[in-house]
Amino acid sequence: MRELVVVDDEEGVRRALRKILENDGYHVLLAENGGQAINIVANNGRAIETVISDYKMPGIDGMETLTAIGRINPEITRIMLTGYATMASAIEAVNAGLDGFLTKPFDNNELKAKVREYTLKKRLKQFVSEPVLRELQARGASLLPRRQTVSVIFSDIRGFSAMAENMSPEILAEILNHRYFSPLDNIIYEFDGTLDKHIGDNIMGIFGAPLAAADDALRAVKSALRMRETIAEMNAAAGQADQQIAIGIGISTGEVMAGIFGSLRKKEYTVLGSPVNLAARLERLAEAGQILICEETYRRVQNHVKAEKLSFPHIKGINRSIAVFSVLDDACTSTQVD
Repeated sequence: MRELVVVDDEEGVRRALRKILENDGYHVLLAENGGQAINIVANNGRAIETVISDYKMPGIDGMETLTAIGRINPEITRIMLTGYATMASAIEAVNAGLDGFLTKPFDNNELKAKVREYTLKKRLKQFVSEPVLRELQARGASLLPRRQTVSVIFSDIRGFSAMAENMSPEILAEILNHRYFSPLDNIIYEFDGTLDKHIGDNIMGIFGAPLAAADDALRAVKSALRMRETIAEMNAAAGQADQQIAIGIGISTGEVMAGIFGSLRKKEYTVLGSPVNLAARLERLAEAGQILICEETYRRVQNHVKAEKLSFPHIKGINRSIAVFSVLDDACTSTQVD
């Protein structure tokens, strides 16, 4: 169960918040002052998701309390609760890096919605588009680990090591940041995917987590087609032969474990399972400009794209026979290559 700490010197406020938030699925711990709250987090920090602290309290005030808690565990969502709803206090909370700001008196439903909103933003604002984030907030979706079917996409620059050896750091950074990461990351967002991570020059995206839809696989494939088109356009605009980049893309669909994983120092929303490994393998097999997809992905998109079946007798690290397709374009026909 998710744990949340309420810090307030008024017992009535503490009890009211506990009742509201326990009904929203939290195990609520109570502290009557900042020192108690800091000790609770220090002794039980890994389990605590959120801390809500009153602003004005005797001794250590709310700002000092939440700042200290952030030093102990920066992953905790920190929310200020105050009856002094002034612009100055709001600015102070933002400048201190807090995640949210609530005022007394509070409406029960509004308070629960705001706590969910701030918690989701804390964990997902780097990874999902604003429409996906708004939908998660509207649904009150949980980020607890769970099994679900997703489509995973990997993209990688072909010949990147040689390119890095022959370019100045400034030019390489310009190409990576402005002609690769930025446009391709934005394409994942545009198709309502989740940007999972960058690993070197590799981009990993997820379609179907944290929110699943019937067209997850199709959006993954369409995003790959857009990526390929975008790289071609940027290469044409750049002109210089030694600054051309080519990418290979792999996509796999299947059941994964999705959720927030990691340590106190670093956590991330990601997916784990064999579809991730298969997508990575397909990306490595893809030639420059090629988009390779597994049989399950193809089954879900075959009426919307043109693809050809390829022959791969064995894929390293995969202990079963896998049918692989190369996506050609958006047409509605497919061919088979023996």
